[in-house]
Amino acid sequence: MKLLQDILVIDFSQFLSGPSASLRLADMGAQVIKIERPGIGDICRELYVSDVVIEGESTIFHAINRNKQSYAADLKNADDLEKIKQLIAKADVVMHNFRPGVMERIGLDYATVKSLNPTVVYAEINGYGETGEWAALPGQDLLLQSVSGLTWLSNNSDAGPTPMGVAVVDILAGTHVAQGILAALYGRAVHGEGALVQVSMLESILDFQFEVLTCFYNDGRQLPVRGAVNSAHAYIAAPYGIYTTNDGYIALAMTNISALATLLQCPPLLQYSNSEDWFSKRDEIKKVLANHLLTQPTAVWLKILEQADVWCAPVFNYDALVQQEGYRLLEMELTVHTSSGLAVKTTRCPIRVDGQILTSAKGAPALGEHNAEIDHQFGLNEALVPAS
Repeated sequence: MKLLQDILVIDFSQFLSGPSASLRLADMGAQVIKIERPGIGDICRELYVSDVVIEGESTIFHAINRNKQSYAADLKNADDLEKIKQLIAKADVVMHNFRPGVMERIGLDYATVKSLNPTVVYAEINGYGETGEWAALPGQDLLLQSVSGLTWLSNNSDAGPTPMGVAVVDILAGTHVAQGILAALYGRAVHGEGALVQVSMLESILDFQFEVLTCFYNDGRQLPVRGAVNSAHAYIAAPYGIYTTNDGYIALAMTNISALATLLQCPPLLQYSNSEDWFSKRDEIKKVLANHLLTQPTAVWLKILEQADVWCAPVFNYDALVQQEGYRLLEMELTVHTSSGLAVKTTRCPIRVDGQILTSAKGAPALGEHNAEIDHQFGLNEALVPAS
């Protein structure tokens, strides 16, 4: 299904935030041309996030750059830069995730690109916004998690600041810029005008925390307080959290403590019949519940709670997850192939349209793999030949 068929995206971005956005556009059918430095390419090719390496490059590069083309160009070289400008003149979308000022120095800032292509959608991601003392700081995921207050929401109250174990800021910023691009493309189709789409990683991660920040803004700016026992959310009452059973773990969401006491046959919980206590005494309640849940296996508790429609779930690691029928039915695993024939298994686009999943078997490109093909498709070599 080619929802964005005939949409051309010129992507200068590197590592995760920008490439995650262009990946989603590629999944929807856009032609995404990844502009990379000759001999080096995207820093993500070599910036390994694990000891798993595929064809000498990081696994994350292969995951986030599948279904794209690579065009190697030295933007300090006049001929290469001219070719890129020829591509830009034909593009629907131009995007990057450099720090403020970098594209201006190259000569590919929004004003310049718009002069080449008046209806272009130009999208950019930076770390902290365009102005102010933070503007030049590196937009790196862990640093943004730390600055934004996010690290004070996870773990128990006696623990220090705790980051999330995934690059949540990068991926959210990529999601937001993809949303902005799609909205701008729709606006262009209706009004015939391009747009500048800007997202900072800091704004993305602040928006991600709208729930707790709204509480902070409207509660006399009282800081969120993590629970001391099985904390899973600073503003949600007991029993919300993950508990140890005698053979594993169980997750419990919001539910009535009195009803829970009866279902689990836990008399000590019955003293907490006042719903106002479920937050103010959440640590007391969780201690009682935690001790009780240790007495039976996870499956026993799940059977009792699920039959009563109490919100609960087992706690899986990846190995256990992939063995579940519910996981297999989603068909989230996607196998792609590089041009050398290597098979790489990754995740597919999570979007379904008219019941169909969006898939492509095209793996991540080798550096500069599509130079000749793109030169031919867009007549770039011919464009540089002086008129006779």
